[in-house]
Amino acid sequence: MAKVTGIGGVFFKADDPEKLYTWYEKHLGIARKDGYVGFEWREKEKPEEEGITVWSLFKKQSDYFAPSVSPMMINYRVDDIDGLLAALGAEGVETVKREDSEFGRFAWIMDPEGNKIELWEPPKPSGS
Repeated sequence: MAKVTGIGGVFFKADDPEKLYTWYEKHLGIARKDGYVGFEWREKEKPEEEGITVWSLFKKQSDYFAPSVSPMMINYRVDDIDGLLAALGAEGVETVKREDSEFGRFAWIMDPEGNKIELWEPPKPSGS
């Protein structure tokens, strides 16, 4: 069965992302690189595989979370996006959008309270 394997990212809106990034860096040591914060880690069962959990701020006016009006969005890592979307569709959950990119395979759905959820199947490690 296709499933969520972890959290790929946490995204939320801010009145002043630059000011808030600076606050988090100064007080909590959460430093940006390339426009976002990336917490790096390794798989427990496959320590040769590296992963990242992204933490990122968006301008309050951003429509990236639309159609949700929530100021936050969670990205969940999944092991089989096609299988999961098929299972969700059979359960009546609609896919808002679906996209493949160099960063992996993505899909967006909404929970019953109108929160947008980002699903992400990371690209396979080279050599797999």
